[in-house]
Amino acid sequence: MRIGFGYDVHRLVEGRKLIIGGVQIEHTHGLLGHSDADVLIHAICDALLGAAGLRDIGHYFPDNDERFKDADSKVLLARTVDLVRNRGYEVVNIDSTVCAEEPKINPHIDAMKNVLAKVMNIPSADIGIKATTNEQIGFVGRKEGITAYAVALIKKSEH
Repeated sequence: MRIGFGYDVHRLVEGRKLIIGGVQIEHTHGLLGHSDADVLIHAICDALLGAAGLRDIGHYFPDNDERFKDADSKVLLARTVDLVRNRGYEVVNIDSTVCAEEPKINPHIDAMKNVLAKVMNIPSADIGIKATTNEQIGFVGRKEGITAYAVALIKKSEH
């Protein structure tokens, strides 16, 4: 078994959709990024890549590559899982935390788990998503951005 850790951050801006964990959330601001800027999926991708001993998400999906402009991060996650599987591993579980002052993340967690489970082809019970605030401290506390942290456990594939 192998463990990987991932972290991502994106700035909140007007005029963008807010997508976290593959779920669009109604909010006044969205996350700025080359792709759809799904902070949770990007953290999960980095955790999976790290667990498999691969390079970071930017190496495989660079922000200067037009193929990934406004890309759906669920597609990036599916490709990441393929990279992990090509190394001979399968996903065991994911644990993650989204840190945002607003909007409230908790009402969307079950939907996020279902989306992520479908993309990674694992049971939703094997995905943990927690939500917290930054207690009004720092850029997250000032509602300037959202961060996400993820840990992935993978194991040698039995196939």
